[in-house]
Amino acid sequence: MSYKEQFQQLTLDYVCEKEKHVPAKRVDIVSVRMVKECSLMYKDRVVGSPQDGANLMRQFLGDVDREHFVVVCLDTKNQPTAINVCHIGSLNSSIVHPREVMKPAILSNAAGVIVGHNHPSGNPEPSQEDIQVTRKLVEAGKIMGIEILDHIILGDENFVSLNEKGYM
Repeated sequence: MSYKEQFQQLTLDYVCEKEKHVPAKRVDIVSVRMVKECSLMYKDRVVGSPQDGANLMRQFLGDVDREHFVVVCLDTKNQPTAINVCHIGSLNSSIVHPREVMKPAILSNAAGVIVGHNHPSGNPEPSQEDIQVTRKLVEAGKIMGIEILDHIILGDENFVSLNEKGYM
C-alpha cells in the first residue's frame, strides 16, 4: 500500500471513528523546487565589496523603469549562485516581505544574501522604508541562519550600501 493510500485509509478511519459525517479535508502533496529561467556570466566570480554587488545588480537589471527588489544568493565563498527578482514595484515604491526574500535563499542553499533595488528617480539615498525593511531582513536572516550581507540601492551612476552607511 502506498503512502498516499495509507494516509487516505487513516483519514477515512478517523472520520468514521468520530461518527461524524464530515467529509475529509483534501491536502495536496507537493514538491518545492527552484526553476532556472536563464543565466548570466559574472566575470568577477566573487562578491567581495559593495561595489561588486552593485556591479552585479546593475548587470542583471539593466535599465528598468520601475523599482525591482533583487535577492542575490551567495555560497560560503561569496560566489553568487542565484539571482531572484523578489518584487517589482511602482516608480517610487516596492513592498518587500522577509519570507519572499528568504524563499530563494533557502531553495538555493545560500549561506548569505545581498539584497538591493534600484531607485528609478536616479537618487540612491535610502528612504525610511528602505532602512526599516533592511532591519527586518537582517533580523529574519539571523533567525534563519542566512546572513544579510548588504542592501544596495542603485541610482543612475552611483549606489548606496546600507551596510557601509551603518544601517545593518
